Amino acid sequence: MEKREQYKRIIMFLSSVLILTLETAIFAYVWYNCYARTGAIGRSFVRGNWVIIGQYALMLFFFYKIYGGFKVGYLRVFEVVYSQILSIVCVNIITYLQLSLVGRWRFGTNLIPLCNMTVIDVIIVVIWVVFMRWIYARIYPPRRMLLVYGDKNPRDLIRKISSREDKYNICEMIHLSWGEEVIKEKIREYPAVILGDIPSHERNLFLKYCFEQDIRCYSIPKLSDIMLMSSDGIHLFDTTLMLSRNRRLTAEQLFVKRAMDIIFSLLGLILASPFMLIIALLIKAYDGGPVFYKQERLTIDKRIFYIYKFRSMKVESEKDGARLARKEDDRITPVGKVIRNIHFDELPQIFNILKGDMSLVGPRPERPEIAQQYAKEIPEFDYRLKVKAGLTGYAQVYGKYNTTPYDKLKLDLTYIENYSVIMDIKLLMLTFKILFQKENTEGVESWQVTAATKEEEKK
Repeated sequence: MEKREQYKRIIMFLSSVLILTLETAIFAYVWYNCYARTGAIGRSFVRGNWVIIGQYALMLFFFYKIYGGFKVGYLRVFEVVYSQILSIVCVNIITYLQLSLVGRWRFGTNLIPLCNMTVIDVIIVVIWVVFMRWIYARIYPPRRMLLVYGDKNPRDLIRKISSREDKYNICEMIHLSWGEEVIKEKIREYPAVILGDIPSHERNLFLKYCFEQDIRCYSIPKLSDIMLMSSDGIHLFDTTLMLSRNRRLTAEQLFVKRAMDIIFSLLGLILASPFMLIIALLIKAYDGGPVFYKQERLTIDKRIFYIYKFRSMKVESEKDGARLARKEDDRITPVGKVIRNIHFDELPQIFNILKGDMSLVGPRPERPEIAQQYAKEIPEFDYRLKVKAGLTGYAQVYGKYNTTPYDKLKLDLTYIENYSVIMDIKLLMLTFKILFQKENTEGVESWQVTAATKEEEKK
């Protein structure tokens, strides 16, 4: 397997080229036979045919890269299929709108060929993903791994890694108390090692040893590691320095970010208005209670503001105190269950963005009382408040509703330390992808009050 590993990128690259070429060829066939010859775009547009086809291929490549359509061995089969279908639908819609404007069609005209093409694309995509996943599993079986852990219980880490048995196989675990030499001897028996949440000194020893032995090593980053990831290398002297600027967003970044917030929020408000009206009517019709509710939340520099949401729970659902939504929470109404699953309960936050309390992209706005509980165990939790809270964000896209506070802090800190306008745009596009992924709205366990509540506290 070690020799085959070096060819993995070539195999996946060629398979990606194959599916991209195939779908572009299908579009080219549809273009030449259904659009170009009809004169809808213009008979003198012969040289532009290749431009149209090339543009289609570039858009498809762009959406595949954003949504992970090429990550056959990395993501689950369903996730890759979902990413590919979402990419195809987005590209075909954009292509249709573009051709409608260029060809001066009325909406609905000449739509059938593109619809037929979309169906064929979807069938091909499903076949390609399933076949490539089968090939990948045969060439690269689950990687045998050793887990090195310390005083922190590795149960949660094991649960997460075990959810991908198709890719990872934790064969053995060893505690730090076994000693450095014994652990190094064990490491040599495996092609990959996971370093759990262990002290920095021991982690550095085993990380260097894995480097010496050419053994793949996975490790959990600490907050200081995330800060160093975004640092700049300084080579003014013969000693390398790493510069962490530890600054907030610059004036130019703040200006562009605010302009994006206003423009996209106004566009979003126009597009979302029909859905918001329907949701409001359904909530009112269900129990006659208020349509909206407002709640204190934290934003930049611990400033408190009132967030607006569609009411998804029963009236007086928190009369016994503040707590996060649980799995199968009986406080959630039938209407609330639907709008929470697709995140439409958060649409009224567009008004918070226009007011300037929030941004489109940023850390999730926490409730003051819950954030205070998190900060007792994690004093660095307030690092998230160096930027405005966001409707979506790095932790919202790559994490879940019930992600632990410490992991949520790491995700938000990654966003803050690596901020760019490009990252904001990417996260906005990825937000559209997770709208229909149920695991991102999964509540905490029934015995948890917050995501930080430990299991032993339920006893």
